[in-house]
Amino acid sequence: MRVAVIGAGAAGLAGVKALLDAGCEVVAYERRDRPGGLWTDTYASLHLNTSRGRTEFADFPMPADWPDYPSAQRVAGYLAAYADRFRLTAHIRYGETVTAVERGDRWTVTTDPGGTDEFDAVVVANGHNWAPRLPDPGYPGTFDGVQMHAHDYRAADVFQGRRVLVVGMGNSAMDIAVDASHTASGPVLLSARHGVHIVPKYLFGRPSDATGGALAVLPWRVRQRVAETMLRLAVGPPQRYGLPAPAGGLFQNHPTISDTILHRLTHGEVAARPGIERLDGTKVVFTDGTCDDVDVIVWATGYRVQIPFLSSRWLGEGPERLPLYRRVFHLDDPSLAFVGLMQSTGSAFPVVEVQAKLAAAYLSGSYALPPAADQRRAVDRDLRAAVARWGEHGRPHMRIDFDRYVTAMTREIARGAST
Repeated sequence: MRVAVIGAGAAGLAGVKALLDAGCEVVAYERRDRPGGLWTDTYASLHLNTSRGRTEFADFPMPADWPDYPSAQRVAGYLAAYADRFRLTAHIRYGETVTAVERGDRWTVTTDPGGTDEFDAVVVANGHNWAPRLPDPGYPGTFDGVQMHAHDYRAADVFQGRRVLVVGMGNSAMDIAVDASHTASGPVLLSARHGVHIVPKYLFGRPSDATGGALAVLPWRVRQRVAETMLRLAVGPPQRYGLPAPAGGLFQNHPTISDTILHRLTHGEVAARPGIERLDGTKVVFTDGTCDDVDVIVWATGYRVQIPFLSSRWLGEGPERLPLYRRVFHLDDPSLAFVGLMQSTGSAFPVVEVQAKLAAAYLSGSYALPPAADQRRAVDRDLRAAVARWGEHGRPHMRIDFDRYVTAMTREIARGAST
């Protein structure tokens, strides 16, 4: 079985390793000149927002003397060490961007700067945090200052002496607002239409995600009540800090993990603002009627999921709505598999590791998929549960519960092996 893996970030590397372990012939394509994906090119202050013990690959633990929340630089080094340890690099073609993947008798992969190759199967692991999403439609009016997306941010010196507005409530928004508050002119403004739960990295002296595994046996709504009670006792609601109320319960919308944003808010170095109403030259007008002079707007508004090398034949209504069996196998042709096309309530690394092992087990013949009708029923059942939990507009096709998913996929591999 000759398999193409597209991408050599965490998902792609896990895919290459699992396929090699299963005896497949593997060629991976990576547009950068080294492994690690986005971890090799991030802003200077970025650290993990899930703890080391809940982030590491099961097959390659992070060093025990590392801090609970390693820096992005360390994570990039960890992924490079993973590639070296399992001799993955020889199977990766660096500096090649996949431009088309097409199905004939076999799969044909076309790349830039040119060339094609044929495979029995393709594993898509290109990630989905690289195509910036801006407000659409844009806000009324014009802005005379500088606009940038969080994707382009690298260091806080770009904000030196400037009046800064950060739009968003995710992890990047909080990190950038905190960074900018040390160099900007006056308090950094943090604007959001909807709130999120803000979880400190430590609760009661332990990494805040450490309780996840222990609570995983409980129904998610019970886990939600327990976790929300713990969070309320530890830090109180976001409204206490001037932020909007969370749009949904904990474990429904993705929480923001930050120790520092609440500190900067309570010290006046970051100031909360509601959503934007319109832009007016050097001013930004907010929905409560207030306005502020601003020099720089940072749009920390997330990313669009894109798989530009696959046609609509394979993507249907788009990658965010693509139904996949176990979030891995294409329902029309399981020789097209996906690793990392999901949104997890926890770390991505253990998820992509188990997805890669599931894909490799099938492609090597050691795992049997259930009948097509059973796959579709399982996808429909998972989607109904996701909509009930995350809502129609919360990318329900992609959503997974970290602990339950990892456990279920391990059992799935065992089930398929015994069929």
